[in-house]
Amino acid sequence: MGDTGQNTNLASEYYVLSILYRMNVNAYLTLGNKKSIDIVIDKNGETLTADVKGLRGTSNFPIDNWNRKHKNHFLIFISFLNKINDLKCLPEVYIVPSTELENEHKELGEKSIIYRNPKGNRTVVELSRLRKLKNKYRDKWDYFFDKKES
Repeated sequence: MGDTGQNTNLASEYYVLSILYRMNVNAYLTLGNKKSIDIVIDKNGETLTADVKGLRGTSNFPIDNWNRKHKNHFLIFISFLNKINDLKCLPEVYIVPSTELENEHKELGEKSIIYRNPKGNRTVVELSRLRKLKNKYRDKWDYFFDKKES
């Protein structure tokens, strides 16, 4: 992955934290490498967790380390659209509850968001699949705060 990939992931995690703080949400970054929880969120005494996946380009988000299917766990996919160095460009953000990752969606032809290659050694979420489900997952920050508080 190298420094470039690591910087993309860090930029993505801090971008999410920035949005959460702007919404007055108590959120905390976890430390470590190869973790499945990047951010812990306190929503009125309830603990939510998020795994943030950053992408410089426009293809696939690797989720090989995803293993936390829980009602309070979310995957947040951040795509910088090949413009990570353009500070005027806002990234695409998709927020997916972990319990919905393997659900089938009619918009995808009854496929799940997850794609596993034929060899079974790679698991990804394709940006194109997320885009087809944008009405359901794009910028769905309200999972993390009460609408009446905003």
